[in-house]
Amino acid sequence: MTQQPILSPAGGQPTKSIPVIFSDPVLAAVLANRFEAIVREMTNTVLRSARSVIVSNGRDFSCAIVSGDGELVAVADGLPVHTFNSHMQATNIALFHEDLAEGDAFIDNDPYTGNTHPADQTVMVPVFVEGEHLFTACVKAHQADIGNSLPTTYHPFARDVYEEGAIIFPCMRLQRNGRTIEDVVRLGMRRIRVPEQWRGDLLATLGAARIAERRLKELCREHGTGRIKTFIKEWLDYSERLMASRIAALPKGRMDVSSHHDPLPGFLPDGIAVKALIEVDPGACEITVDLRHNDDCVKAGFNQTEATARSSVMAAIYHSLGVGLPRNSGAFRRIKVLLRENSVVGIPRFPASCSIATTNVADRLVNLVQSALAGLGDGIGLAEGGLCLGVNCAVISGTDFRNGGRPYISQMTLASNGGPASPYTDGWGTYGIPASSGLTYRDSVEINEIKFPMIVDHLRLVPGSGGAGTQRGGLALETRYRVREGTMTVVTNSDGQVFAPKGVFGGQSGALGASYVIHHEGRDEKIPGFGVQVISKGQAIYGTTNGGGGFGDPAKRDPALVLRDLSEMRETAARARDVYRVVLTGCATAGTLAVDEIGTAKLRSRQNGL
Repeated sequence: MTQQPILSPAGGQPTKSIPVIFSDPVLAAVLANRFEAIVREMTNTVLRSARSVIVSNGRDFSCAIVSGDGELVAVADGLPVHTFNSHMQATNIALFHEDLAEGDAFIDNDPYTGNTHPADQTVMVPVFVEGEHLFTACVKAHQADIGNSLPTTYHPFARDVYEEGAIIFPCMRLQRNGRTIEDVVRLGMRRIRVPEQWRGDLLATLGAARIAERRLKELCREHGTGRIKTFIKEWLDYSERLMASRIAALPKGRMDVSSHHDPLPGFLPDGIAVKALIEVDPGACEITVDLRHNDDCVKAGFNQTEATARSSVMAAIYHSLGVGLPRNSGAFRRIKVLLRENSVVGIPRFPASCSIATTNVADRLVNLVQSALAGLGDGIGLAEGGLCLGVNCAVISGTDFRNGGRPYISQMTLASNGGPASPYTDGWGTYGIPASSGLTYRDSVEINEIKFPMIVDHLRLVPGSGGAGTQRGGLALETRYRVREGTMTVVTNSDGQVFAPKGVFGGQSGALGASYVIHHEGRDEKIPGFGVQVISKGQAIYGTTNGGGGFGDPAKRDPALVLRDLSEMRETAARARDVYRVVLTGCATAGTLAVDEIGTAKLRSRQNGL
């Protein structure tokens, strides 16, 4: 028996130790890292061999290892929305294929049976050791195109899956005896707008899963199957105790909270209400999140899948409880997510469209839960993070004049949203969106300009766009780009242009996003957050993302931090005085800017009525 230190909810000093029973603690540490290393090798394989920009540059993919009996074992740095329910999807291969055998591989993107949404295509390889199905290697990657009726993998206007138009592979066998079933590949190649790119990404994900198969077999040969099985049981049990200990240190609380997704004119004029009843029970060492009182599925592409609804809640809880918690089925035992069928924030009922289940409502749900947990106090939780998927993350398509009019389509991740402020730090500047937890990458401008007939005019931070607070939200970014020749179709799917990411404990909201077309004569036209725009040479498209919400009273922010932000052009002089209540002297351009400490103290005391 060993004693494992437990980090405080804020990730600070250990608060106590709990008994951890490992038959061999040193070996357990080695094996835990070996599993993580295998997942990281899978990840590097996809990152270095995928063909689409969204996968090879944007890193919109994830890898995981699931045990043969359906327990999530390791995810390394996979996106929570992708990986936290990988075990739901992996169990389907045995359920749907009784003749499961060595050499099999499967492809699945069915949103009704455990996948996230149709644009996330998963390759799964069952790993057999000594004739036993011991693991499943899972690789999920967002596709540049999935055959939707619109040239985008996010179809907000789809009233059902038929109007959506995505090609669905319902846990289909992709390989048998190690040989590819070409009928499946031909089906995909026929339905995808960029078939060779799709095939390249498919081979990258299949290769990563096969590498995991090889490494897991080597691991079992090295240490013995019995010892590996023992480790997995002990590791998951330990992870559960670790999560239980972290929850036991929280204050008891019950929160009935709600948020709102932006309207979709003509479809959802009032937007979508997102509601959660959260109960933190430190005595039972459990957190329960009840989503069953949300509205029924909507006739648009915003419906959550079971996988994304559960994963979004768990991601928010992990965001809120500090570092050091394993991400596996053992730890998940202490988180209860209650869902109902036919709910926009729950389990979809066929043929409801789940085209954008991994973003939008999922992002609102992550923000809602993590900001509610902040209400428990004691350094827990976060403000709301930016969630704008505007022109910065548009899906662009057209034909490329440079290579004979060959078609292209790609989702960009050119610019990020501002991250949420925490009790201790400012928001992350390259946050992405809440559901990805900062794990996706920002595209390379140069690679986008090489691969597509476009010019990116600028990417720049927007001063004063982060939600003000004792800790400031991350800043919004502005993006502008144009097509070099011909036309380009730009499809946007942007929440956060009506309802901004909120701050907590007196922190202010982050900036709203916005999208515009610049016409030939130079006139700006504001465009909806959700829509299809066709721009031609001489026009440009630009927009801003969200700033993250602030944490705490802005007038309590360290004046030295306000001075730093102003010197680095992250803040404005007006906000420094009017919002943060800081008096400055000198000149920024001359390098003489300084805090007037006496003036600041007087200004802040007047605000407090002293």
